[in-house]
Order: sequence, then C-alpha cells, then structure tokens
Amino acid sequence: MRLEHHRDGTRRTLASDVDVADTFLSKARGLMFRRSVPDGYALVFPFGESGKRDLHMVFVPFDIDALWLVDDEVVGKKRLRAWRGVGIETADTVVELPAGAADDVESGDTVRLVE
Repeated sequence: MRLEHHRDGTRRTLASDVDVADTFLSKARGLMFRRSVPDGYALVFPFGESGKRDLHMVFVPFDIDALWLVDDEVVGKKRLRAWRGVGIETADTVVELPAGAADDVESGDTVRLVE
C-alpha cells in the first residue's frame, strides 16, 4: 500500500510505508508516544464521511505535516509542531506525514491510498 499525490496529470509517491488507523483506539492514539517516524511513512485516518477533524500533538515529540482530504481532494494542509501543534478542518480522511513530506502538496491536489 502506498500514498500517491496527483497534480496536473503527474503523480508521485508521498509514502510507501503506510499504516491505516481504522479502529477507535488507533485513531485516538495516532502518532502519540512514538519517538519518530521514518521518511516515506504515512498514517491515514479514514472516517467514511466528512466532518470536523481535529489533530493535536500532545505526546508527539516531532513535527509532522497533516493533510485533510474530502473525496481524495486536499482541502487543508498544516505543519504541526511537536507537543503543541493543533489543526482542525472538515475532512473524510486525514493523513499524517513526516515534516517536509507534503511541501509540494497544495489545496485542490489529489492524494490517494493505492493498494
């Protein structure tokens, strides 16, 4: 499984090491208590329907890039700071990546999970 970024007919792999947080506990835990995440990693939170989705960085000791998606379209992007970052957007899917991994991603782009 990998995470692909599509823009203007081109695509690139954002992450080739992808975990899906698909249970209540895995969504609640997110990246908390990890010391780091490797380059090429993503944690994807599918929710099934759009709604306000908030992220916090309590107990996450490293910066991340967060993407909020609706029907695979990027509707929000934010760099969240270790320990104190907070972000909220309307989305049906949220993606967490190592800081810098989403530098080239913009609102309106498409990000898809590919088997």
